[in-house]
Amino acid sequence: MLTPTIDDDGAPFWAYARQGELRIQACADPPCEELRFPPRPCCPTCHSFDTEWRQMTGRGKIWSYVIPHPPLLPAYAAQAPYNAILVELAEAPRIRLVGNLVASPDARLDSVAPDRVRIGARVQVVFTEIDGVTLPRWVLERP
Repeated sequence: MLTPTIDDDGAPFWAYARQGELRIQACADPPCEELRFPPRPCCPTCHSFDTEWRQMTGRGKIWSYVIPHPPLLPAYAAQAPYNAILVELAEAPRIRLVGNLVASPDARLDSVAPDRVRIGARVQVVFTEIDGVTLPRWVLERP
């Protein structure tokens, strides 16, 4: 598996994920309070270094996706075909997170058939631990 590189700016994101929370970095300097991802030390809007981590609902919709085709990295070839999705967060439409659409938190990457992945489909974040890192993944939101 490809594991994320956890730097000082992004460490809180991964710590909250380990607790089962999706939080996004925000400027803590009123009136800006702009959400930003990926995390970074300075607000790109007002240039403040004051930050906070806001809890999100974890709801969103698929903004884009891809179904990778061979040749694949050997660690992923056995789970093909699988998806990689880009999720637009419901309460922060300019924030988009990359992940996988799965049938359940601990399901294999190929647990959702490629023909079920649709742009605009509503999704909910779930978390699973893989190789010591808690990753956000996505499941289809039930009506």
